[in-house]
Amino acid sequence: MKATFKSNVDKFVAGVLIFLMGIMVVNVTWQVVSRYIFQNPSSFTDELSRFMLIWLGMLGAAYVAGQDQHLAIDIFPQKLVGKSRAKLMIFIYSLVLLFAFLVMVLGGSNLVYITYILGQKSATLQLPLAYVYSIIPISGLLVAYYQIYQLNQQSILLKAQ
Repeated sequence: MKATFKSNVDKFVAGVLIFLMGIMVVNVTWQVVSRYIFQNPSSFTDELSRFMLIWLGMLGAAYVAGQDQHLAIDIFPQKLVGKSRAKLMIFIYSLVLLFAFLVMVLGGSNLVYITYILGQKSATLQLPLAYVYSIIPISGLLVAYYQIYQLNQQSILLKAQ
């Protein structure tokens, strides 16, 4: 996997996150203006901001995983060097990959399928909840991609030593 493809994925995900955050700011600002200035609160903004926060959180977590910047207890990896550190990192990235695939991709896809089949819709926007929940498997695929990329990088380091 080429670094240029990863950087393109990074730029795309960052762009989507910036767009979502911008729309969310406008949405919440409109809620405040409509409530306190016009004395007539908008009915859709609360639900829309909640859904956008879900998307921001899940997509942001995938992006941070791709930057290898997640909060972690890294005392042990910092003390290791060479092959032992590379092996530990391969183990950690493999566990994250397994979690992302099983829980986020498979479990998230199951959630999306069930909510789609049941026809569940949001209260105010009448948006199918399957659309809202679809970010879970999408983020899972992104996390899996990033972990595979990191595994590849670590295996290259391991072979070089």
